[in-house]
Amino acid sequence: MFDIKKVPFSRYGSYMVISPIHGIDENHLYLRNVRNGDNDLGEVFRIEVLANNQVVPYRTVLNPTVLRLEADKGFADFIMSEEKVLQIRSQGVGIRLTGITGAYDYAVPANDNRFEVNHSKQEIRYMLTPIKGELLMDAPFQEQRCLKIVADFLPDLVSLKMECAIEEFFTIWHERQYMEFSKAQELVRLEFQNWLNHSLECESKWINGRTLASYITWSCVVQPEGLLTRPAMYMSKNWMTNIWSWDHCFNALALSKKQPQLAWDQFMTFFEHQDETGMLPDFLNNRFALWNFTKPPIHGWTLKQLMENREFVTRERLQEVYEPLCKWTEWWFEYRDDDQDGIPQYNHGNDSGWDNSTIFHQGTPVESPDLSSFLILQIEVLAEIADELGKKDEAFEWAAKSKDLLNRLISHFWKQDRFTAVKSGNHSSIESESLVLYIPIILGKRLPESIRKVLAGGLVNEFLTQFGLATEKPTSPYFREDGYWRGPIWAPTTLLLYHGLEESGETEIAQEVAQRFCNMANQAGMAENYHALTGESLRDPAFTWTSSVFLLLAHALMK
Repeated sequence: MFDIKKVPFSRYGSYMVISPIHGIDENHLYLRNVRNGDNDLGEVFRIEVLANNQVVPYRTVLNPTVLRLEADKGFADFIMSEEKVLQIRSQGVGIRLTGITGAYDYAVPANDNRFEVNHSKQEIRYMLTPIKGELLMDAPFQEQRCLKIVADFLPDLVSLKMECAIEEFFTIWHERQYMEFSKAQELVRLEFQNWLNHSLECESKWINGRTLASYITWSCVVQPEGLLTRPAMYMSKNWMTNIWSWDHCFNALALSKKQPQLAWDQFMTFFEHQDETGMLPDFLNNRFALWNFTKPPIHGWTLKQLMENREFVTRERLQEVYEPLCKWTEWWFEYRDDDQDGIPQYNHGNDSGWDNSTIFHQGTPVESPDLSSFLILQIEVLAEIADELGKKDEAFEWAAKSKDLLNRLISHFWKQDRFTAVKSGNHSSIESESLVLYIPIILGKRLPESIRKVLAGGLVNEFLTQFGLATEKPTSPYFREDGYWRGPIWAPTTLLLYHGLEESGETEIAQEVAQRFCNMANQAGMAENYHALTGESLRDPAFTWTSSVFLLLAHALMK
């Protein structure tokens, strides 16, 4: 069972969610629509339990396929039988849905005692259908809208049972029958069980974490709609209701072994919206893409791992991704190298993914060794793909560029036995004790052994807490307990550094980092990030890239 105050109730393919409104109203549950990005929490109806025509308190019991609201007089079960259908069955109690309405929202009666609710504010309609019991609607109309919309689904007076359905639609609702509740519930249970069976295995001590991580990833997939032409895994259905252009890579990796087609969908979704210059948007949802920022080029690092499954990542798929990946790589050198020194820069912390890292506290643009490290690997992968596709001259050029950038990385950033970030232009060093400066360890044995040893030792001695790798050294004056990228432990950086340590031959350290992270996530849940000194969850408490990294690391530790 999960905590509904942390983990939203939804299902694969659906934009419908039941959860509290975090930071606004955490004492009630709401039916929400998560189509419109993270600037809108998507409240549609507040959900309450009725007994004897009075609102009564209830307790929640949430498992992956059914949400139960328990009151003293009875209970109500909620299932999402289809992507656009919520079905409710109750015994002894009724359910009240109170519309969270705007300027033009209204309800109108339809056939068979149904009501259509046109939720203009959320740009979607809902058909409310009583199946057993009755529907009482209080929706007085005035001028252009209903002053309120309150739908009471009440049990019949004989059996004290109630059943109803709430279905989303955009234009015209088509007459239909809904599946019998118990049958629908079983089908949803089997669907989730199939997903769970296709999630990465782990040791039995982390089985609760595996179930939670699997539920979060399953329930956060939305069906293709609008800009999303493939099934897409949102980062969360709490409030981070978008896909960011490096988050999707970690989700693709966790899916790649057991669900390779869905993994490829996650990986390719941003390249379908690539700008003609080669830039990828910062984030996507069904409605829009944000172009104010982008995210770091970890796509080559990701693709290299996806390519381990060559039965799926075929020559045709490499042809599909090659040109977009070339353009994405070249974008950094053409549009993010203002001083033309061959070392690309970040113009904002958001472009790095480490939004407020201390490497940015003296302003931008900043040349940082993590960016060059990602590009070295990405260019190397491009050389490999070009060679396989018979583009021998391009393969030679990419290989040479990767080696040149590696030499530039070391000469440009390695100073006094440590990597440092510098201001673009004058190349003055930036005072920082951020974990981001250790990302070059992902280059593994491409780096000299002396550098690898310093990096591995620094990770263990300066950043590794009881729970994992802090993103700012805990003794740093800039360390903050809930400081986003200035202290808390994050899943993606943990996975990157785990792989780097493995590639550097530091297997024992890598496994210790993974063990601590998995223990923490199994205990605290799949949060956006974690308190580095206590291991408690911080920010969004049900995040997909954390779930994916947990599954990847827990599975790797089985070997």
